[in-house]
Amino acid sequence: FGSVFKCDLQNLGARRVCLMTDKNLSQLPPVNAVLNSLAKYGINFQMYDNVRVEPTDHSFLDAIKFAKKGEFDAYVAVGGGSVIDTCKAANLYASSPTADFLDYVNAPIGKGKPVTVPLKPLIAVPTTAGTGSETTGVAIFDFKELKVKTGIASRAIKPTLGIIDPLHTLSMPERIVANSGFDVLCHALESYTALPYNMRSPCPSNPINRPAYQGSNPISDVWALHALRIVAKYLKRAIRNPEDREARASMHLASAFAGIGFGNAGVHLCHGMSYPISGLVKNYKPKDYNVDHSLVPHGLSVVLTSPAVFAFTAQIHPERHLEAAEILGADIRTARIKDAGFVLADTLRKFLFDLNVDDGLAAIGYSKADIPALVKGTLPQERVTKLSPRPQTEEDLSALFEASMKLY
Repeated sequence: FGSVFKCDLQNLGARRVCLMTDKNLSQLPPVNAVLNSLAKYGINFQMYDNVRVEPTDHSFLDAIKFAKKGEFDAYVAVGGGSVIDTCKAANLYASSPTADFLDYVNAPIGKGKPVTVPLKPLIAVPTTAGTGSETTGVAIFDFKELKVKTGIASRAIKPTLGIIDPLHTLSMPERIVANSGFDVLCHALESYTALPYNMRSPCPSNPINRPAYQGSNPISDVWALHALRIVAKYLKRAIRNPEDREARASMHLASAFAGIGFGNAGVHLCHGMSYPISGLVKNYKPKDYNVDHSLVPHGLSVVLTSPAVFAFTAQIHPERHLEAAEILGADIRTARIKDAGFVLADTLRKFLFDLNVDDGLAAIGYSKADIPALVKGTLPQERVTKLSPRPQTEEDLSALFEASMKLY
């Protein structure tokens, strides 16, 4: 890893490198491997290890300030989606120093301006098997003032290079393996069932305004289905046995594969609804996460609504929902096409129950009284919710949150 990594940086002409990670990872083997390589080959660098797990606008701004001051000519992000997304944002705003923070943030929360400035090279070294952030042009954060998750979406912020090394995932605790794996699961399911690319509207007047998320398409479908098959075969093994290197390696690849799929097709309701679930968190502190603040891990916030969501969306393209259920282990030989949503929802419930997932939103601190706020937090997520194959009203969203309060 070290010598290859050194060559990659030299090939990019890097002379002043920003290494980004978080406090936990800074003590672990993946970061040590990068530090040793940088030191061994005399590459000038500064390390920023103050990335927040589940970033906020404030934590993004702190990293951006560091990047602007450092005047770096290359970036290396070692970590999960929080680290890689933070590094993307730091690179973007350091490369566009006069931009206001909201300029590039997705509308309607920000201005959603297209990125027209050149960015510095960014090497992403993922240490989880989940977000696929090393493959995408998306950076997600909690906007604290509105208590909602939003992000920046542009092809311009995609990492220059992703280094997929399964040895870097061996330090992941069990629940982090599970929750990051659920993100892969939903990336694959949502991109495969998203509104088809040729039904998306309106058509942008200029290609620079074309959204990062195009809707399901023949190329993304290949990646999504391949990732889903790997999840079905290996996720339970990767969670239950940390020494199962085949399973860990396969899930690391599945994360990247699903990232390529949804990075082009997009996601829809599970992700759109997940953002207020994370943003409005009360006192939930998940097992295996060494953090000093309440948080709902992203993959958990996404997967808890998945049974309700796919029961709802299956009216459109039910055959795709049945195909997904079959890949995840359902016997669909006698299933009726009109029952596709229920078959996939039941398959997901069984999958989650087997992996000891919290019993719905109620188990992580929410009640029916929170539903109006959860719906309100979903409405600004039109970048993804409009990719649902089935349009939804506020009443539909309320019903989906209610159905997700208890899973089993």
